[in-house]
Amino acid sequence: MATKKGKSKGPSSNVIAQNKKARFEYHIEETFEAGLALAGWEVKSLRAGKAQLTDTYILIKNGEAWLLGCHIMPLNTTSTHEIADPTRTRKLLLHRKEIAKIFSRTQDKGHTCVPLKLYWKNNLVKCELALVVGKKLHDKRATEKERDWNRQKARIMRDNK
Repeated sequence: MATKKGKSKGPSSNVIAQNKKARFEYHIEETFEAGLALAGWEVKSLRAGKAQLTDTYILIKNGEAWLLGCHIMPLNTTSTHEIADPTRTRKLLLHRKEIAKIFSRTQDKGHTCVPLKLYWKNNLVKCELALVVGKKLHDKRATEKERDWNRQKARIMRDNK
C-alpha cells in the first residue's frame, strides 16, 4: 500500500498575525477561540499575510463580539468594483455563554479582552482572544529581565556544546 506523506509544517506555520505587545503589556488570565466573519478580499489578503493586530481590541455590544482596529491590507489584485476598508469592524463568532463570560469579566476594574493572534484552522480563520489584566511597570521590568536571562542561557548552552 502506498502511503501519502504530507509535508511537515512548523507549529507556527498557520499563524497569520500575532499581537506580541499584548503578552508584554498584560497578564493573560483566560483564552478563547473565535471565528471571524470576513469578506472575500480579506481572506485573500490574510492568505498573503497582510494583517496587523497592534492596537486592536474587542468590544461587546448588544450580545455580539466585535473586533475593532484590526488592519487587513487589501491586495492590489482585488476587484475594482468593491471598496475595501482595511480597518472595518469585524464580527467575532462566539457562543453566547462565552460572550456573556467575557462581558461580565470586562466589567471588572482593570480587566479587558484583547486578541492575541489570527491563525488558520483547516480552511477557517480563527482569532485567539484573551481576558487580561494590565501589568504594572515593575512586572514589565521583570518580564524583560527574564527574557534577557533566557536568551543569555540559550547562548551559554549553545556555546558549551
